[in-house]
Amino acid sequence: MTDAEISALRQSCKTNLAGHRAVTPAESFARMASWCEEHQVQHDTYGEGELVQGFEKKIATLLGMEAGLFCITGTLTQVTALRLACEERGSLLVALHPSSHILVHERSNYQLLQHFHALQIGNPHRPWMLKDLQVQPEKIAAAQYELPMREIGGQLPAWEELNDIKTWCREQDIHLHMDGARLWEAAAGYRRSLAEVAAGFDTVYVSFYKGIGGLGGAMLLGSAEFIAKARVWMHRQGGSVFRRSPYVVAAAMQFDERLAALPACYARTHWLYEELRAYPLFKANPAAPQCNMLHLYLPTDSETALAIRNRIAQEHGIWLFNNAVHTALPGQCMFEWYVGDNLLTMADEKLRLALNLFATALNKTDY
Repeated sequence: MTDAEISALRQSCKTNLAGHRAVTPAESFARMASWCEEHQVQHDTYGEGELVQGFEKKIATLLGMEAGLFCITGTLTQVTALRLACEERGSLLVALHPSSHILVHERSNYQLLQHFHALQIGNPHRPWMLKDLQVQPEKIAAAQYELPMREIGGQLPAWEELNDIKTWCREQDIHLHMDGARLWEAAAGYRRSLAEVAAGFDTVYVSFYKGIGGLGGAMLLGSAEFIAKARVWMHRQGGSVFRRSPYVVAAAMQFDERLAALPACYARTHWLYEELRAYPLFKANPAAPQCNMLHLYLPTDSETALAIRNRIAQEHGIWLFNNAVHTALPGQCMFEWYVGDNLLTMADEKLRLALNLFATALNKTDY
């Protein structure tokens, strides 16, 4: 099937287990227009204006940071923050987990654009630990921690371990940066406030189009002095767009609602894990939920899993997941489940029906 056919098939399904409810552009723009009228929103000019600056202040306050800078993409945001951290400390070495978004998804930007040198630390399948940093003999300028770690199923380091890392980095003058694209989910998983999780990090990046469901956009948070430097570098790299208001409105109009729902999404994830116990074919990573996302491993290759997904969508109007990828083991694949609006509001019996159909199909050999 072509990408267009797959998209049409997904949209035709009455039941969708993946992520948040799909919203059409017409719905999004209508809600944005209504929110703008209600709040008398005025456009910003290159980020200047009450809308953008008020939102920056709101997020900074929530995270206990001095200042925030709304940025157009996380890809631009993170390497800029780490570059500045390296310049301040006179070293180009940045400690990254092998599953870091920078290493996996950003086309070697840190290297080809000469931002810094990456030093991979930790086990690729587990969150990195303090000892992984302590054994490095070279001067490290910065270390990045992703909370939660998406590429390994949404795992989080133990709270005590994270605090030990914060203390060590402060004592060793290592700039600790958080990839907080899903910080909102991490805070719910830790059952801590955003400020508690962010405390001890020098800078934090957050995203507004993942769990928050906006159109795009990110924010870098840190000291006022650091954010002032980052603002200059964003401009140098073409990140100072004329109007940021559409992205800010799309995030701000639903931010509080999305944030408030995450504890319930996390509780629903615990419920889902209990349901999965009845299906020995399915293997979840992590073994117990750490936030409202997980990887589900299947005893078949990705082509077969996708064929099953499409067949169930066509015959039952149920969309199980968005994509499946091969794993290191032959005859095995996995997909990501983000527990959002769809699973949160879905009737229990409807979810059980979907799981039964899925398990039955996996037991067959004609796919």
